[in-house]
Amino acid sequence: MFEKILIANRGEVAVRVIRACKEMGIKTVAVYSEADREALHVEMADESYCIGGSLLKDSYLNMNAILTVAKKTNANAIHPGYGMLSENPDFARLCEENGITLIGPGSAVIEKMGQKEIARNLATKAGVPVTPGSDILGNSRDAHKAGEMLGYPVILKARAGGGGKGIRIVRQESELDDAFDQVKKEAGSSFNDNAIFMEKYLENVKHVEVQILGDMQGKVLVLGDRDCSVQRKNQKLIEECPAPVLSSELRSRMYEASVRLALEVGYVTVGTIEYLVKGNSFYFMEMNTRLQVEHSVTEMVSGIDIVEWQIRTAAGVAIGFSQEDISTRNHAIECRICAENSKTFAPSAGKVELLHVPGGVGVRFDSALYTNYVVPPFYDSMLGKLIVCAQTRDGAIRKMKTALSEFVLVGVDNNRDMHMEFMNNNRFVIGNYDTSILALTGR
Repeated sequence: MFEKILIANRGEVAVRVIRACKEMGIKTVAVYSEADREALHVEMADESYCIGGSLLKDSYLNMNAILTVAKKTNANAIHPGYGMLSENPDFARLCEENGITLIGPGSAVIEKMGQKEIARNLATKAGVPVTPGSDILGNSRDAHKAGEMLGYPVILKARAGGGGKGIRIVRQESELDDAFDQVKKEAGSSFNDNAIFMEKYLENVKHVEVQILGDMQGKVLVLGDRDCSVQRKNQKLIEECPAPVLSSELRSRMYEASVRLALEVGYVTVGTIEYLVKGNSFYFMEMNTRLQVEHSVTEMVSGIDIVEWQIRTAAGVAIGFSQEDISTRNHAIECRICAENSKTFAPSAGKVELLHVPGGVGVRFDSALYTNYVVPPFYDSMLGKLIVCAQTRDGAIRKMKTALSEFVLVGVDNNRDMHMEFMNNNRFVIGNYDTSILALTGR
């Protein structure tokens, strides 16, 4: 087992990883930007080091600075969290070259699954259904040919990256040229890779993902599935585990396909395979070779500490339980609390003047907030995740309503009220909703 882990991230996920390490008896090293000098993860870690300015490129994306601290402190592993450098194969290779374990599946797998056209080919080889799509598009002329072949609407996607960036839906050919230029530009600036491809756009689909865990001995388990269909601009807002209204037969096929794909690429540690579900059919979308923001709902239902087992399997520890040991009885819901206006979605920052976190059985708030903390304007808007778990989905919705009603955050605009509205939305309550649900609410 690792003796010391550097956490190459910030905010909620850095706090989450530090807590897991403390429980495992592992020493921790935090890195931080100038804007994060007063951040909670800086105080919680055994050692903390400033690695640069407030902008991401000057600090949390500064590979050399992070590796310098790792070597200076004799950290034998780096946990990248999510976002930041978590799916960067170059960083994974640098870690390997320096004899430091990046807690993840390894640079080769990160590179393969991070390039969506390669991932699609691997999924096809593993017998996993994929949506009809194109190869990498060299120019807009290629895009027009692909659009004619696939039929509109289509969706343009960046080969690299994630987080809702580098994606545009094109409903008719007249929109294609502008969308093509926009996606290439955004992909280049966000991921330093402007390669894009096209897929047939499937409307009114559910976004369902499957959480897997693999070890170095070749064992792969499914820890559960999640519905992530409540999204705004391809950014998830509410997640639940398990996904409602999936038939047991469809769920079984998705699990089997996920295990086949993981075995095909030799996957180790924690990963998530994302699908589009329409009726009784599902289609591979992408694989996230990292910890997901929404891992918490799966932890609440499965009873498995996903971060702990991510660390264990990265260290070579064999999975010590079977598929039959994983609980599927309860239901969990997560609401992402973001620093933005509930009505206009305008971003917010500022000082937390008052914070009250709800409690009770089956209630959890994963966050790095504290009273008098100043939320900086430089990073992702997510302030924390409010998670509840109950024996039934109806019970989880009622529990979330109660938890949201108790949640108080003064000083920073946040989207609590929007989540309250969703807990009373008929389509959400019934469970038979899809990715169009936010648009139908007028937001």
